[in-house]
Amino acid sequence: MMRGFLFALGFLTRMPVPTAVFALADGQARSLPWYPAVGALLGAVLAGLAWLLPSEAPLLTAAVVVAAWAWLTGGLHLDGLADSADAWVGGLGDRARTLAIMKDPRSGPAGVVALVLVLLLKFASLASLLALRPDLAVLALLLAPMLARASLVEALLHLPYVRANGIGQGLPDASRAACHASLVATLAACIVPGVLHWPPRLPLLLPGVVALLATVVVAMAWRRACRRRLGGITGDTCGAQTEAVEAAVLLALACLAG
Repeated sequence: MMRGFLFALGFLTRMPVPTAVFALADGQARSLPWYPAVGALLGAVLAGLAWLLPSEAPLLTAAVVVAAWAWLTGGLHLDGLADSADAWVGGLGDRARTLAIMKDPRSGPAGVVALVLVLLLKFASLASLLALRPDLAVLALLLAPMLARASLVEALLHLPYVRANGIGQGLPDASRAACHASLVATLAACIVPGVLHWPPRLPLLLPGVVALLATVVVAMAWRRACRRRLGGITGDTCGAQTEAVEAAVLLALACLAG
């Protein structure tokens, strides 16, 4: 069981894990249900970093946290975002051309613009949260990485992986029961703070509900786009979805704080 978690941790982050876990033949399949847990751990590290940095300097804190976010994930999802943006623009609606552009390691103008916009949106949303509601900023840092990776679990349950020999080709073989249990646990983590107080209090429930709604809207929109253009998903489109959901959750909670 823990091997799946360690595989996911080593694949999705720079956090050190024993190299032996990557020798598992079914490592990717075992790892998928653990994606939200890895996101939660990543969020806890980022929230801890934000807590250690000076509260009087929200811009500096936001910049350091976003930079650490990119470093801890090895730019894995940012790379997928850039490749997807280039392919969506340059593919001109053609499936084969879109897939071919995604394989090109070079980043074009669309990819660069997408990276800048998403990082800027993350930074501005987090800085606003830190200035207005530091407590909500911590919650946002916990929720955004977790929900983004949970959205990948949901996507891989409903869409085929269309890249032959792609980086995530083993993920669709994951146990559906384990994936559904992972999604239920993620849902519970979003609403537990509100229901721990009985009767439930709306101010405590609202952030988790807003974050969930932002995740569902972005993930469903991107799933529809991938289905129409590609007939499924790839590792790059999963990376793009991760970044888009993270930014959407931060933005939604920043609007809530305002």
